[in-house]
Amino acid sequence: MRVRLLSYTPLEPLMEALPGTRPRDLLPHMGYVFAVEGVSRACSHQLVRHRVASFSQQSQRYITVKRLGERVVEPPSMAGRREFLDVVKAVQEAYESLIASGVSKEDARFLLPNATETSLLMTMDGGSLLHFLGLRLCYRAQWEIRALAKEALRELRKAQPTLFREAGPYCLQLGYCPEGRFNCGRMKEAWEEYRAEP
Repeated sequence: MRVRLLSYTPLEPLMEALPGTRPRDLLPHMGYVFAVEGVSRACSHQLVRHRVASFSQQSQRYITVKRLGERVVEPPSMAGRREFLDVVKAVQEAYESLIASGVSKEDARFLLPNATETSLLMTMDGGSLLHFLGLRLCYRAQWEIRALAKEALRELRKAQPTLFREAGPYCLQLGYCPEGRFNCGRMKEAWEEYRAEP
């Protein structure tokens, strides 16, 4: 997986336009564009649930799926598992057979697993981005989208360290876990992991 912050709205012109405003209050007016590469379709399906973002995703219709085993995201819990690798190989063979028999790529792609890699562009405003990080950096979030959110935060802190110093899972942003009885019980660990250096 690779996550790069391609562009973002600089804070200074907004501060000049509205003097005395707290920087975090300007986040809804700030845009952030990320290039996300090498994530699974399962992860991209989770991303699009953040409806306030805009996405442009690589189409499977125009991609030739060769060496599918090299183009899938393998969950850590299935690393090296024969069952996973055998199914990926069988899907690749069936996909190639369908294409060879004249089935269109757009129809043959119905066989491709959620583990198939994809790349996309993601654009969010700053306020929505804080919400995304609050949810997806939580230890209860699925491992792949949490890794994506962690890389996005790393990029944001490089670009605008002061603005994103306090960004992180909601327990860090709010000072308490909003999950109630469903909390992960790891708030102290989350604070240690995500709290930025002053």
